Amino acid sequence: MRSIALLGSTGSIGVSTLALVRRFPDRFKVPGMVAGRNLRLLADQIKEFSPRCVAIKDEDDVPRLRALLGRRRVEILAGEKGAIAVATAGEVDVVLAGIVGGAGLMPTLMAVHAGKEIALANKEALVMAGEIFVTAAKRKGVRLMPVDSEHSAIFQCLQGNRRDEVDKLILTASGGPFLRMPMNRLGKVSVQQALMHPNWKMGKKITIDSATMMNKGLEVVEARWEFDMEPARIEVVIHPQSVVHSMVRYQDGSIIAQLGIADMRIPIAYALAFPHRLKGDWKPLEVTRQKELNFLPVDKRRYPALKLAYEAIDEGGTMPAVLNAANEVAVAAFLEHRIGFREIHRVIADTMQGHGSRHPKAVDEILEVDRWAREKASALINGDRRR
Repeated sequence: MRSIALLGSTGSIGVSTLALVRRFPDRFKVPGMVAGRNLRLLADQIKEFSPRCVAIKDEDDVPRLRALLGRRRVEILAGEKGAIAVATAGEVDVVLAGIVGGAGLMPTLMAVHAGKEIALANKEALVMAGEIFVTAAKRKGVRLMPVDSEHSAIFQCLQGNRRDEVDKLILTASGGPFLRMPMNRLGKVSVQQALMHPNWKMGKKITIDSATMMNKGLEVVEARWEFDMEPARIEVVIHPQSVVHSMVRYQDGSIIAQLGIADMRIPIAYALAFPHRLKGDWKPLEVTRQKELNFLPVDKRRYPALKLAYEAIDEGGTMPAVLNAANEVAVAAFLEHRIGFREIHRVIADTMQGHGSRHPKAVDEILEVDRWAREKASALINGDRRR
């Protein structure tokens, strides 16, 4: 039985993970959970899965959570220190890193230093501190198992093949809800429209990232570190059906692809049970029911955020951390109706332009750059909302 520290238990990845734990109680248990402010859902999860310890975002919410739990006894911690304590606890075998955004960096990195296996759904950890993160994992002999459907697909397509014979990694993208919307209407799309992803059910932030294709940009940065592949050999293609989750092209021209239904439980299960595959209660992919599988080049005018991500990784150093932080601030502003959809990439671009990238030697430098980028992006938004 594997013991899981679940970082982000109330998010979409966390809920899917707990669905697997519920189905396979003989394989997995969850001694620790980390969550944000969805205390009612967290209380229900605690009652069902009986973790020894949980951590929540704010200390002030501890009394409320205790009230929701009644007589149920569990250790409750708070803040980043609490999340790190859960992630590094002695009984933990694997940390499923599902906290959205930069907040997941330190707990996940500290889990690496503690020698824990990492099932990585938090792409921002590698975006912000890829070199530091990967170096620490190698030094500790820690295995990083991808949870993102695209990176899981690439990982699967690499199994049994020589890495030095890989020609290119091909990440597929659905194109989001605005793939075919006329360009002149993109500036007026609503938050509700942007949250209507055609294929996947995800949290709000990542759904907006899918609409701008920044999620794919972050995945390019993640893939660069996770698979030790230079960005020029990582291609993004539009695949509206979201059936082919990603592909690897080898030097002989052959392409190996991983196909499946759009259900995050599948890559989560693969990461947690590797090298085994679990028989879940999801429906298998029926290839005869797929009327067509289309692959299209990315229109850079429609998705300028992807170009910014390639620029950030080419610049290297602290620039990917700036990209990530500015994007988080801009997406939050859009969700709060403070900026328009097409202003998201402009805020990111202007924030990046104001930063002189440097090579960080420690996480503290990255966190300082992260703080600067958030302040800069916020100032840009507050200074001129019409941009």
